[in-house]
Amino acid sequence: MRRNAIRIGLFAVWITTGAWAQQDPGPRAGAAGAGSAYSTLNANELSFFTQAMARFQTMDSVQGTIEPGSGLGPGYNGNSCSMCHSQPAIGGSSPGLISPQNPMANPQVAAATFDGATNTVPTFITSSGPVREARFVRNSDGSLDGGVHDLYTIAGRSDAPGCEMAQPPFAQELGANNVIFRIPTPTFGLGLVESTPDSALLANLASTQQTRARLGIGGTFNTSGNDGTITRFGWKAQNSSLLMFAGEAYNVEIGTSNEIFTSERNAVAGCVFNGSPEDATNLLNQNPNSPNYHSTIGTASEMSSDVVNFAAFSRLSAPPAPAAPTQSTENGQKMFERLGCALCHSESLTSGPSPYTGMGSVVYHPYSDFALHHMGDGLADGIVQGGAGGDQFRTAPLWGVGQRLFFLHDGRTSDLLQTIRDHGSSKDCQDRRNCRSEADAVIQSMRTLTPTQVQDLLNFLRSL
Repeated sequence: MRRNAIRIGLFAVWITTGAWAQQDPGPRAGAAGAGSAYSTLNANELSFFTQAMARFQTMDSVQGTIEPGSGLGPGYNGNSCSMCHSQPAIGGSSPGLISPQNPMANPQVAAATFDGATNTVPTFITSSGPVREARFVRNSDGSLDGGVHDLYTIAGRSDAPGCEMAQPPFAQELGANNVIFRIPTPTFGLGLVESTPDSALLANLASTQQTRARLGIGGTFNTSGNDGTITRFGWKAQNSSLLMFAGEAYNVEIGTSNEIFTSERNAVAGCVFNGSPEDATNLLNQNPNSPNYHSTIGTASEMSSDVVNFAAFSRLSAPPAPAAPTQSTENGQKMFERLGCALCHSESLTSGPSPYTGMGSVVYHPYSDFALHHMGDGLADGIVQGGAGGDQFRTAPLWGVGQRLFFLHDGRTSDLLQTIRDHGSSKDCQDRRNCRSEADAVIQSMRTLTPTQVQDLLNFLRSL
């Protein structure tokens, strides 16, 4: 992408001198410390989590005649939630061959020819990762697009006879600089985020307003056009709840219509094989392993739709566990706070009342304010979602970053130090009001650090 070229030109000197010569230690070794249920759940809640996790990993075929789930396509990026959310455990972010702990190739390469599909793998999808979705910035008439254009179609599959739907013209749109990418966001611990009251998020942001203003850092929340409440899930905080987040992903990434997004996407004639919604509340128990199969009796998971299960899996999961502190990581945490990183990446928030055992009024550590910030021309993707403009992104939560493989919204780098650099505006940014990054002052301060201080900061981040 042309934006990467801008970044390379801007930071070529920084890479080889001073503080910027330090190295990201890479993904932290050891146990994942993520992907399990919240520790205080009661037996019924734990059972729901376990069954929901199984649904999260279920593979979909078009009509349910090959893989057990149904509703795949007509366009798709993958055939299960866990295909994209698997690093360092089920529910995480993109896998990739760069991980010595979990050397899993990008499954989107194999997905191109699932069950006889005749797709060509786009140039931006490689075995070493990351998993990506592609969005077009503008339509052919110049109007804003912003929507996901699925990598593949079900054409050629043995369970989609007669479908002749073509893939999007990715080569053409790449040549026109009209394609941006998104990678999967981790789902660990999100029940705590979902239950955090709007008032707590607003108070947290207000508490640092004066300090942020001195550094040129703003911050605002994306909100629902329906009820005005704060939305907090997704790269631009475009979704208000985990149910909405799951419903959108199921419809957009896998192609399955559901009770949240009821219409079939890419409904090309000859490629629609099911009625809509393809995923719905079960009136009869659909678990063939249950003694109550095809009856009106079943567990909450069995009688609920897939998207309710996907949301429950995220909602009842535990946050990622950080590594034990060392002198270096403790020094790095102090540097993180001193520089002003914590003004956006808030260390602590408190959940509100929760219907789930032990999840109410919990102090948790997401390292995010869940607010939108202007990130400048280097990260701007031109995509508008709700109240989030083309250069605005939700502060990415840093919990679990120690074992993450790919960074930033498009997965452009696996290097944490490069990720920090990319938070700054480019030198081509002349109008500071319209193209600057709110992180510029923090980035400038980081240039004054010693190599040891920078390494401590990187070690701290990899401990999360």
